[in-house]
Amino acid sequence: MTRQRRLFSAEFKLEAACLVLDQGYSIPEASHSLNIGETVLRRWVKQLKQERGGCTPASKALTPEQQKIHMQLVAKYQRQWRKAATITERQTTVTASWMREPLAVLE
Repeated sequence: MTRQRRLFSAEFKLEAACLVLDQGYSIPEASHSLNIGETVLRRWVKQLKQERGGCTPASKALTPEQQKIHMQLVAKYQRQWRKAATITERQTTVTASWMREPLAVLE
């Protein structure tokens, strides 16, 4: 029988990492009291340290500020992509209409 993977909210991850970084708990103590593995808690602590240092995390952000920044960047990227796609479509149309005229002259 396979073990089902547990999912944790960003708030839980943040609170768990804050236990270690801000309140002085050791990783084994905090992981035992929260009933989570030490390895996963080490990852969360490392990620929170990086976020506090200003680095963008490779995985989902822990802090609400980082989540907000991530969502803003995603929205900005999508707007730019749509704009580029629209410009490309317009250029194709202009090029196609430009090509039709010289062909009509040759006939």
